[in-house]
Amino acid sequence: MIAFSAPYQAVAFDTIRNDQYLPAFRSALDESRRNIERILSSMGLPDFENTIEALEYSLLKLKRLELVFFNINSAETNKEIQQIAQEVSPLLSEFYNDITLNEALFSRVKTVYDQKERLSLSPESRKLLDETYKSFVRNGAGLNPEAKAVFRDTTRELSILTLKFEENLLDETNAYCLHLTREEDLKGLPAFVTDAAALEAKSKNLTGWVFTLKAPSYMAFLKYSDNRALREKLYRAYSSRCYQNNEKDNRQIIKRIAELRLKMANLLGYDTYARYVLENRMAENPEKVSRFLQEVLEASMPAAREEVAELQEFARRQDTGMVVQRWDWSYYAEKLKMEKYAISDEIIKPYLRLENVENAIFELFGRLYGLSFISKAGIPVYHPEVRTFEVRDHDGRFLALLYLDYFPRESKQGGAWMTNYQEQHKTDSGDFRPHVSLVFNFTKPTETRPSLLTYDELRTFLHEFGHAMHSMLSDCRYWSLSGTNVYRDFVELPSQIMENWAEEKEWLEEVALHHETGEKMPEALIHKIIQSRNFHNGYAFVRQLSFGFNDMSWHSLTQPYTGDVVEFERKAMAPTELFPAVDGCCFSTGFHHIFGGGYAAGYYGYKWAEVLDADAFSLFRQNGIFDRKTAQSFRENILSRGGTEHPMALYKKFRGHEPSVEPLLERSGLRR
Repeated sequence: MIAFSAPYQAVAFDTIRNDQYLPAFRSALDESRRNIERILSSMGLPDFENTIEALEYSLLKLKRLELVFFNINSAETNKEIQQIAQEVSPLLSEFYNDITLNEALFSRVKTVYDQKERLSLSPESRKLLDETYKSFVRNGAGLNPEAKAVFRDTTRELSILTLKFEENLLDETNAYCLHLTREEDLKGLPAFVTDAAALEAKSKNLTGWVFTLKAPSYMAFLKYSDNRALREKLYRAYSSRCYQNNEKDNRQIIKRIAELRLKMANLLGYDTYARYVLENRMAENPEKVSRFLQEVLEASMPAAREEVAELQEFARRQDTGMVVQRWDWSYYAEKLKMEKYAISDEIIKPYLRLENVENAIFELFGRLYGLSFISKAGIPVYHPEVRTFEVRDHDGRFLALLYLDYFPRESKQGGAWMTNYQEQHKTDSGDFRPHVSLVFNFTKPTETRPSLLTYDELRTFLHEFGHAMHSMLSDCRYWSLSGTNVYRDFVELPSQIMENWAEEKEWLEEVALHHETGEKMPEALIHKIIQSRNFHNGYAFVRQLSFGFNDMSWHSLTQPYTGDVVEFERKAMAPTELFPAVDGCCFSTGFHHIFGGGYAAGYYGYKWAEVLDADAFSLFRQNGIFDRKTAQSFRENILSRGGTEHPMALYKKFRGHEPSVEPLLERSGLRR
C-alpha cells in the first residue's frame, strides 16, 4: 500500500514501489464504494451532514492517492508509471461516473438541495451543497439510461486519450537532441548556455554539446545562436512535436478529444464544449470570452505590428536582406533590447543565483504574511534533487509542507507548475494542512557555474509561488473548496499578482546579488529592467491571445472536425498572425494546456487574470509593496477563502469594486 507515514503524514516516497499503485487504487476505490453504500443505506432522511458532507469526506483517501500518483506521472514518470496511468484512468472515470450517474444518490443530493433555503448553513457549507448538486447535473445525473451509457463511454475514452496526448508529447520532447561537435557552431552562445549543453552531452555519453527541446536549452539557443540554420532546425523540431506521421503523432488524438468533449457537452444540453465549461467560470459564456479576447487584441495589435516592423528594420541593419522569421524573433529581439536598454539575460543572470532568489522569495512572503520557511530533513522525496521545507505562520503554527523541484530531466514534463500531495481540509480530527509541490525546469548548475535564472525565470518563480500561497494559506473546511480549487479564470490571480514584485526597485535590490561578489545589482541596471518592462509587450500579448483563439476554436465546434489540423489552427489564429506560416509545423499537437492539462476553453484565463492582478496590485503600489495590512486583506479575502464564495464577491471584498481592462492596458503601455 501507499504509505503516508513520514512526518506530517507526508508521502513515504522512500517505500513506494511502482507495483503498489494499482493495488492501492483498487483498495481505495473499494473503500470509497463502501462509503457511498453507507450513505445510501442511511436510515435517516437525507440532510446536509449524512449526504453532502458525508459524500465529501467519503472520497478523501482516493483523492489523495490520485494526487500522489498523477503528480509523479508528471514529475518523475517512466514507462511503467505511464502504463499504470492508462489502466487507472478508466477505472477512476468509471468510478466517478458510478457516483454522479447513481439515481438513488442523486435523489438524496437533490432532496437536500431543494431544501437549501430552509437550511441553516454557513456560506461555505451552502457553497459545498451548490457545487455538489451542480457537479451531479454537469456530469450526467439528469440523463436517461441510454444517454448515461454513452456519457460513461465518452468520459472513459477521454481520460485515456488525454493521458496518451501527454505521453506522446513527453516522448517527442525527449527524443530529439541537437548534437554539435564543432566550436564554430556555438558562435553567439554565452558560456552559461554552452556549459549546460556540455553537461547535457556528458550525461548522454557524447562529446561536444547537446541542445534539447526542454525550455532552458531550446529558448537559450533561439535567443543567442548566431547560426540561423541551426536556429531554424531547432525551431522546426520543437514546433513539429507529435506532427511526424509516426506512432507519437497527436493529430487524430486531438480531433478525437475535441469530438468527445463536444459529444459530452451535447449530451448535457450544451451546443459547444466551451459553453459547458464557461458556465462554471467568471467569464460565464463564450460570447463574453470572444469579446474580451477581441478587445485585448484590438488594443495590442497596433503595438505588435510596430514592434515587428521595428525588429525587421533592425535585423536588416544587422544582416542585409534579412527577412525575420519565427526562429529569428528571440535572437534579434535580444540584440535590439541590448541596443535600446543595454540589458540582456547575460547581464542579468549573474545577479539571479537560484539560491539567492529562493531566499529572497522566502523573505518576501515573510514580510507580507509573516511566514517562515524552514529546511526540513527526513521528509522522503521522489527524486534526490527535491528539497523540503516546513512553512510556519507568524505565530509559529505549522501551515504547510513545501517540496521544491527545480531542474529538467527526461522523466519530467516541461514547463513549471504548482500542485499538491494533500489539499488543506478540516475534519473532527483537526486541520489537515496542505503538502505543496513547486516544479520547475530551471538551468542546472554545472561543474563551474551555479544555477542562474533569467529575468523571465524569476517571474516564473514568483508566479508559481503565488499559486503555492493560495494553497498554503487556505483556511477552509472542505477539500473540494480549499486552496486553488476555484474557477479556472480566477486561479491565476494569486500567481500573476506576484510577478509585479519583479518590476519593483525596492524588491529587486534585495533579490539581485552577484553570485561571485555578493554585490547588489547596480541601481542603473535595475532602472533599465524597469524601463524595459514593456519591451515587446504588444507582441507578447498577441502571441498569448493566439493560444486563446486556438483554444476557443477547438472548443466552439458544433460538429466534429475531420479536416486538416494545421488548416484548422491557422484559420483560428489568423487574426493574431504576425509572421508567415511555417510548413511542417503544428502548434495544436503540442498544446499541453488544453489537450493534456485543465485549460480547455480556459486559456483566455491567463489574460483575464492579468486584468484582475493589474487592478489588485495597484492597491499594493498605493499603500506600499510590503504593506502588511494590504497583504493581510488579500490573505483574508482571497488566499484563505479558496472557492467558498463566488470569485467576484471575494475580489470585491478585497478591492472594493469590479476590475476593468484599463489598468492592464495602461500598465503594459498599450493604451495610447
